[in-house]
Amino acid sequence: MKKYTLALLLAVAMFAGGCQQTDTTPCTATPVTTKAPASEVATLKQYIDANKITATADDRGFYYTIQSPGTGSKPTICSNVTVNYVGKLTNGSTFDQGNGVSFGLSQLILGWQEGIPLIASGGSITLYLPPSLAYGSAATNGIPANSILVFTIDLTSIN
Repeated sequence: MKKYTLALLLAVAMFAGGCQQTDTTPCTATPVTTKAPASEVATLKQYIDANKITATADDRGFYYTIQSPGTGSKPTICSNVTVNYVGKLTNGSTFDQGNGVSFGLSQLILGWQEGIPLIASGGSITLYLPPSLAYGSAATNGIPANSILVFTIDLTSIN
């Protein structure tokens, strides 16, 4: 009798496990269309020029340099991504970094939402973000208000 009870419990557990509800809700996030104000873009361009940085200007107001484009498909606003990154202030000091960190792209700052989809898995990009596409006018976690931020990001995978 114990064999049948154990077998029945295992069968119920396997059936219940196979029937667990997964989140199949379609992503309703919309791509970012926010543009940085002209004054922020001008200040960022001064930084880029003064430091002789070779970077591409994006119409939304940030600059970027792709070190490696990666291969395969690129993430969308609905993607979950795993990255290695370093965040720096324009004075060169590091305010944040992480390795093997996963995020829902729609949960990140606007500059990441706009910049990370420029590369595919295995790619690497440096983003130069004006305040309105980063943390804006609020000081947070050692980042002064209205800071231009520089992120070096390796997109290790799209999950």
